[in-house]
Amino acid sequence: MPTNALPEHSWFGPAALEPTPEPPEGTQEFSRLWQAFMTARLTLGLVLLVLQAGLYATGSAQSRTLIGICAAYFLGTLAAKRLVRPRYLGQAFNRAWGVLIGLDIGVFSALQWLQGGNLNYTPLFALPILLASVLGSLRLALGTAAGVSMLLLGGTFWIYSDAPGDATPAFVQAALAGAGYFLIALLANQLATRLASEGKRARLSQLAATIQRQVNELVIESLPDGVLIVDAQGLVRAANPAARMLLGSPQRPLRSAMFDLKGSPAWQPLLHLTRMSTGTGRAQQAEVTIHHADSGPRRVMVRTSLAAPQGIAQDSLCVLFLQDQREQEARLRTEKLASMGRLSTAVAHEIRNPLAAIAQANALLDEDISDPRQKKLTAMVSQNAKRLEKIVDDILNVSRVRGNDPALLAQHILLHELVHRIASDWGQQSGYLPQLHIEVDTEALPVHFDADHLRQILVNLLENARRYASKRATSIQILSQRYDRVARVTVWSDGAPMDASVQRHLFEPFFSSESRSSGLGLYICRELCERHGATLAYHRSAQPMAGQATDGNAFSITLPLIEDTRPNDNTEAPWQTSLY
Repeated sequence: MPTNALPEHSWFGPAALEPTPEPPEGTQEFSRLWQAFMTARLTLGLVLLVLQAGLYATGSAQSRTLIGICAAYFLGTLAAKRLVRPRYLGQAFNRAWGVLIGLDIGVFSALQWLQGGNLNYTPLFALPILLASVLGSLRLALGTAAGVSMLLLGGTFWIYSDAPGDATPAFVQAALAGAGYFLIALLANQLATRLASEGKRARLSQLAATIQRQVNELVIESLPDGVLIVDAQGLVRAANPAARMLLGSPQRPLRSAMFDLKGSPAWQPLLHLTRMSTGTGRAQQAEVTIHHADSGPRRVMVRTSLAAPQGIAQDSLCVLFLQDQREQEARLRTEKLASMGRLSTAVAHEIRNPLAAIAQANALLDEDISDPRQKKLTAMVSQNAKRLEKIVDDILNVSRVRGNDPALLAQHILLHELVHRIASDWGQQSGYLPQLHIEVDTEALPVHFDADHLRQILVNLLENARRYASKRATSIQILSQRYDRVARVTVWSDGAPMDASVQRHLFEPFFSSESRSSGLGLYICRELCERHGATLAYHRSAQPMAGQATDGNAFSITLPLIEDTRPNDNTEAPWQTSLY
């Protein structure tokens, strides 16, 4: 392991949340402190100007120089507030220090030594020392305090050097003031440093909370299971897209993440579980059925969890986790049948062996009999044995998910004739001929497709349509039409709209809205279509029925016509539009 390898950190570890070092002036706290000091300096300048003008007007002071100094200081603080941007004063006596702190010290020193009265301006030196302590470093603050102290001691020495009397009290006072300035510089800098550290920690905590919230929202939004946050009154505070899809209906989908569980009778089982959970203070788990008037029942496994401790049920929130049982059962069937699929080849051979024996025995029996009725029976046995063998081959071929088979593409059929014959045979055998409407294009539609495979696909689609269609006339329609360079066969029924969750997995293997179905029918149909270069798709469409347009479910098979399947490098897919 290399010694210079970088350590790994979690998303929410210190390394991940540590922001790029930024200058203090980039923070809002520093800007607020800067503006506060600039306002204080401006206010002090105005007060000093008014004070000196008042003293001059009352005759207590005769010097106009002090008024000029105060006026210049006021204008300087006003210009600094408007023109100087917030900046960190740093470690040394730079230009910014001179413009701000140096100006203050110079003005206060002039007022102290030129006022010629009993006024004491030494407390004003605390302002530049505070400014250096808060907006600069500790070194700059102590340096400023040292400079002010030396200035006070030097001024005292200059005043009492030629004056008679004892100067000791004045020097002691200057020394005590200097010591106080050092103490102010140290304490103010420590407090400012602590404030900056707490501000940085608060920003890091806010950043961590923001990242955590965004990650949680992303995870919850992308969960396949539904998540509801409900209060004790049944008001949904939040719901992820999966939950809204499970609770909504095709005609009235849920758009809002906040709604009331009391607003629909279909949601009453969820409201009951919520009240049980908040009332007892314990998690609940049950399988409920959601019934909507415009869609079939939907079985959902619900698990609750309280988001607040027991004993405060009036303020607690209940989290409901919803799991669609159809998808769960589909996953279980997939896992179960996937393991069985590994035995499909051996099972196929086991089926073929007795089939071969039956076919051979039937052929020998057919040679020895002459009765037409018995001949008809042997023909039926032979036909169904061949059909069973072909079904086994189809299932095995679909499980291998092969591409276009040249042997299949070589087969030529007239689509309009075959569709009409298959639909008529199915209508007579199923007894649904009065409800069936057949509409085929009179134009010949030559395509490459295996006739038995097309029969298998159309019969499967017609059986699905019969299962969900009404009993009215023309409630099941099969249409065959030409669209430019493709032919399209559509099986339509007036059934109710499919749930969005069913549409999402419509052509997946082992997925079905009925518990007794294996969910292989539509998957096999789609795979057979793709093997022949065709496509199978579902959509809602309207068809004329009893003199008016009626919405229904439509499965469309799109097949390329033979005249457009010749190799051509410049030929584009019939459903594509040129980009140029």
